[in-house]
Amino acid sequence: MRTARFRRTRRAGALTLVSALTLTALAACGTSSSGDGSGGSKGGGGSSDPTAPLDPKAKVTLTIDCMPPAAKAAELKEWKEDVAEFNKTYPNVTIKGRSTAGQCLEPPRFTAMLKAKSQPDVFYTYFTDLPQVLDNDGAADVTAYVNDRSVPLLKDIDPDVLGSLKRDGKLYGLPTSNYTMGLLINRKLFEDAGLDPDAPPRTWDEVRAAAKKIAGLGKGIAGFGEYSAGNTGGWHFTAQMYSVGGEVVDASGTKAAFNNELGEQVAENLHAMRWQDDSMGRTQLLKWGDLQKQIATDKLGMFLAAPDDIAYMVQQLGAKYENFGMGPMPGEKNTLAGGNSYMIKKGIPGDRIKAAVAWLNFKNLTVAKGQFDWARTKADGLPVGIPQPNFWLNESKAEDDAARVEHATMPVANFKSFMDNPVAGKAEPPKAQEVYKVLDNVMSGILTNKDADIDKLLATAESQVNQVLAGQ
Repeated sequence: MRTARFRRTRRAGALTLVSALTLTALAACGTSSSGDGSGGSKGGGGSSDPTAPLDPKAKVTLTIDCMPPAAKAAELKEWKEDVAEFNKTYPNVTIKGRSTAGQCLEPPRFTAMLKAKSQPDVFYTYFTDLPQVLDNDGAADVTAYVNDRSVPLLKDIDPDVLGSLKRDGKLYGLPTSNYTMGLLINRKLFEDAGLDPDAPPRTWDEVRAAAKKIAGLGKGIAGFGEYSAGNTGGWHFTAQMYSVGGEVVDASGTKAAFNNELGEQVAENLHAMRWQDDSMGRTQLLKWGDLQKQIATDKLGMFLAAPDDIAYMVQQLGAKYENFGMGPMPGEKNTLAGGNSYMIKKGIPGDRIKAAVAWLNFKNLTVAKGQFDWARTKADGLPVGIPQPNFWLNESKAEDDAARVEHATMPVANFKSFMDNPVAGKAEPPKAQEVYKVLDNVMSGILTNKDADIDKLLATAESQVNQVLAGQ
């Protein structure tokens, strides 16, 4: 779904459809003139060879999605600093940022933007957006533009992350962050229940036992929480299927694959926790944001999440970093993986594509620069130490990991179980949001109806998902 604060794998797809794109174009943050405002190259010129990096003499104006809004003062400060630093190398590139007051990528607005061909030159996407973008002929093939000259650390980027942005061997974007899901815990409640917060549950049986102990504290505290609305229930059902070695869609991408013993196992375990153990709380039909509020106020012991949920809870809900920890995805067969990326609008001139790649390389793909300048992040009062983005390999990973620890603003030891026990990530299914919407019905049925017919819920959902997949 998204990265927790506004992840790109979408957490909430059932939003009210808007009819027009309402992104507000803000003033340029760059230091150079905008030329004729067309965004094309002028003066200086550049090489017509797509494999050659941008010529610093090329004059380009570039529009870019998701500049931080004024309300995010520290993030906006860093954006402006990065533009100024970028312009030291490319003085003739003008960056024009676009921002929104709320979530940058809202699915209905994103769809409207693609259909209207109104996306900026560099536009923000979730990994799962690639099919929709290509169906709308929206992204440039940047395969030739991305190489070890334009992106020097390309060899150190996880190939599975890059693979999320490829189709038929062609590359259509560059990552900005990625995540894998694990078990987020409230350390205080674990201690209160006599559990070891440094050793979170590793199996679903252990989750169930721990949830009962935490719920036994009373005072309206739930041991384990789950979503069941706004597409987030289906998203988490998928995560749980992956955790026990199952699939939601078969390898062909054309048929549902959850109406089986593993699907029944997931459903029956949740039903037992909700109704036999009474360890999941009585308030259900929850969506993204609800569980975060519960765990941040010591009313929930644990739920499945990505690491950056913790930053959201501290920055937006007033929680404290030391109150949280993470373990790997229970079951540990696989975990759901996702992330965010930027794509480049199809049809723009070659020098603008090169400028976009140069900017994305500086801002998002260089250790100790841009988003990975952890010393600056700490100085600006922003969180450091969360184990994502986590797409580096080799020496880049060692360098970045060490810098995160050095400048950490939170107890990184609380993530040790999560980091020391990595679980293989699996991508979201095709037609993810439509599939999740159907699977919401399974989750809501399980969690709101003590007499739920699990076989019927799974069979009905299987039929509906098959119809969704047949419409690809």
